[in-house]
Amino acid sequence: MAKKIVILIDGGFIRVKAKKAGKVYNPAFIEQFAHACKGVDEEILRVLYYDCAPYSGSVRLPVSGDQYTFAGSDKWLEELASKDLFAVRRGVLKFRGYKPRKTPVGPAAELTDADFSPDFEQKGVDMRIGLDMAMYSENRCVERIVLVSNDTDCVPAMKHGRKAGLQIVLIEPPGVKIAAELLMHSDFKRVIPWP
Repeated sequence: MAKKIVILIDGGFIRVKAKKAGKVYNPAFIEQFAHACKGVDEEILRVLYYDCAPYSGSVRLPVSGDQYTFAGSDKWLEELASKDLFAVRRGVLKFRGYKPRKTPVGPAAELTDADFSPDFEQKGVDMRIGLDMAMYSENRCVERIVLVSNDTDCVPAMKHGRKAGLQIVLIEPPGVKIAAELLMHSDFKRVIPWP
């Protein structure tokens, strides 16, 4: 009999790794990747995808002081949420200022806006992953939690799931070394190729 699973995907983590590998990161890719995470003896109850919509808002550029508007679209998240078995959990992307593209930074008189890149911080994603892991641990509607993340903030929720009798499976995509702390609190590591 197939084991019921829920797949939890940290979108920020997997997006960076997929793009670094030259993959086109879109809802079709995410869906293929999620289904590749399922073992032959498993049945997917749900795929939970955690990410933030692109930042939208106006800010001042770091050197010139000119106004710049970021205008991102969240249509791809809506498309992903409409796929079979998928649910999207949204965090918030915060603008934290600018950081130099290279260090050391040159003389102030020679700097331009192009010498800096915007610095964004994802907020609320880790908390949502942890809460969902705890909820699935309590209601026991799955036997395994399949986690796609390399964030050690997930460890308390992983421990909670194991104490509740669930098995935790960590997914290791190509070119990634899963944190030792995560491996210590999981039952299986599953290495999967990019779709």
